[in-house]
Amino acid sequence: MWKSLLYFILIGLLTSCGSNKKINTENVKLTFLDDFVLADDLVVGGTKVGGLSGIDYYNGNYYLVCDKRGDPRFYKASIKINQRKIDTVIISKVIELDQSASFIKNNTLDMEGIRYDSKSDELVVTSEGDILKGKDPSIFRLTTDGKFISHYEIPVYFKASEKQKPRNNGVFEGLSQDFEQTGYWVGMELPLQKDGSKPKLYFSKSPVRITHFKNKTREATSQFAMQLEGITKIPWMYYAVNGLAELLEYAPNRFMVLERAFSAGHGTNGNTVRIFDVDAANATNTLEFENLRKHDYTPATKKLLFDFKSVRKELKENIIDNIEGMTFGPDLPNGNKTLLLVSDNNFSSFGRQISQIILMEVEIKN
Repeated sequence: MWKSLLYFILIGLLTSCGSNKKINTENVKLTFLDDFVLADDLVVGGTKVGGLSGIDYYNGNYYLVCDKRGDPRFYKASIKINQRKIDTVIISKVIELDQSASFIKNNTLDMEGIRYDSKSDELVVTSEGDILKGKDPSIFRLTTDGKFISHYEIPVYFKASEKQKPRNNGVFEGLSQDFEQTGYWVGMELPLQKDGSKPKLYFSKSPVRITHFKNKTREATSQFAMQLEGITKIPWMYYAVNGLAELLEYAPNRFMVLERAFSAGHGTNGNTVRIFDVDAANATNTLEFENLRKHDYTPATKKLLFDFKSVRKELKENIIDNIEGMTFGPDLPNGNKTLLLVSDNNFSSFGRQISQIILMEVEIKN
């Protein structure tokens, strides 16, 4: 038994992939530029800043969502970039959700993704709910001052009471406006229990569903599956996980997908964070598949774009933290896009963690 276990561990270690500071695929090149660490004791509007699990940018403003259950809120911020570096970060305002709406009252909000809809001047937010307590994940719209507007209808297999049984703290994590600006893509962090296992050190079938929701109908219209990468480090303590943390559709059916793995027992070196180029053009529409194990389907294909371990020594505190949010920012003087990422420090409830903002350059080839 132990020989078999060691064999699988070695295979996992040998097949795990690294990267250089720059990685080219046929479509995208990413280059690390800078990072900025928020003060641990930063307080805005009477709330401690932390738990930053999503970020979005529009017209000079950034929106950052906090995933603290029981106190749903988001922040408005400005991030000034000068000479390809982050000059200043100012968290200017906290917006606490108006909890008078019945939808907000009746749902446990563990907010993970946030996107600004410039057509309606509204925000779209995802929540993982609380599966262990029978509270469903959700996708909903807010005004920019935190008032509930409406919610999207989710397929029944995502609901906490259904036999598919989403994994607790593994549901709606990634959120991207679609390329045509007609709706949103929502990515699961972990597979549904009947779809596949959680990622392991050795190869496992761990597909997550990425679902498209139309703005007009507020309903799901299509979906594809993507295989998660395995765990990258041996957990010296019991806990290890890898999941989808964020996604951005940068061209029709082409996505940048952020995966974040964590293995306990490594201190501040427990995280592995990677960005993949994902192509869903030939992927099967799995929307009507209740159980992926029982169907033949073609998943999206993926290639590694960037592994943050390649720039660990260039980070302010040499820490790759729990990076969960990702957005395109303003263009650089050379015309290339910026990519900004933010980490969720879990309010340091699991040891030393930081609220980290990372700046990258994106070159998208036509």
